[in-house]
Amino acid sequence: MLLSCRRIFQEKGHQAVLKYTSLVLLVVQNASLILIMRYTRTQPGDMFIATSAVAVVEVLKLAMCLILLLFEQKGIVGLTKLLHTTIVLGPLDTIKVAVPSFIYTFQNNLLYIAISNLDAATYQVSYQLKILTTALFSVFMLQRSLSKLQWFALLVLFTGVSLVQVQRQGSKPLASGVAQNPFIGLMAVVAACITSGFAGVYFEKILKGSDVSVWMRNVQLCIFSIPISLITMLLNDGATIREHGMFFGYNFYVWLVIVIQALGGLIVAVVVKYTDNILKGFATTIAIIVSCVVSVYFFSFEVTAMFMLGATLVIISVFLYSKPSSAPPVVKDKLTPELEVSSGAVARSV
Repeated sequence: MLLSCRRIFQEKGHQAVLKYTSLVLLVVQNASLILIMRYTRTQPGDMFIATSAVAVVEVLKLAMCLILLLFEQKGIVGLTKLLHTTIVLGPLDTIKVAVPSFIYTFQNNLLYIAISNLDAATYQVSYQLKILTTALFSVFMLQRSLSKLQWFALLVLFTGVSLVQVQRQGSKPLASGVAQNPFIGLMAVVAACITSGFAGVYFEKILKGSDVSVWMRNVQLCIFSIPISLITMLLNDGATIREHGMFFGYNFYVWLVIVIQALGGLIVAVVVKYTDNILKGFATTIAIIVSCVVSVYFFSFEVTAMFMLGATLVIISVFLYSKPSSAPPVVKDKLTPELEVSSGAVARSV
């Protein structure tokens, strides 16, 4: 009996460690990715090609998933059989993910446009609009019902983001000489949130009842996302790549962004397994606060009363939306780990 109780306490302690470790990792991933991305898009000197970074992230993500599957299947033979069974013998199942693959690639390119034109704090707050778009698509596409509290939370969220954007109009060059346009940044964030919401709900809809693993599903996504991202890169920046090469402007920080983006999905997969809605809301709150503080000291970000009010409303809305209720779980927290892994970092986060 004593040994049994001790084992139970040990298991609970182990789960608690995993829970809060994953929470810390999520906060670090959320805040650091946005801040470093912002730095790489505003630093003086040669600017790297954003479309090439998106493509490299997809390739790295594919490599990581294949390595995880290799260990999961206990060798190359098992991995080969799994790939043959899932992809070669099940082409229709693989084709299903072509739509979200295209949307995710488009979304990741939009996020680079957004972070190039919005400071990290404003971006971090504004991107929470993905909660609203995911909720709306979930209601219309999956016939889910939201509680009155959740509808109220979405209204508070929209109000908060609107207030944050009030004083962010007009083009203002940075000290580094890099020009930015907050309106373009806002439009890119809104478009990214819309595509994120649609792709997430669509992905959930087609994956219901599927027994395909998280990592295998991401391999299927990469089959489409890699060629799509490469084609986008060539169409958009083909001339620059022919002149300077695909890795023009890359430095330590650019590679760090790429690695964090690729690893972000793995972190989110752990978070989805070991944390609850309230803790994920808490992680979002900390990430917003960290982004604001760091932006003030390193990016000369001016915190206005309007921004503070808007950011506070957004934080409150996240907690209200995540609050447990008697109704079935709704929307983004219902989204599968596959979705979170596939959406890369920026998009995913909490």
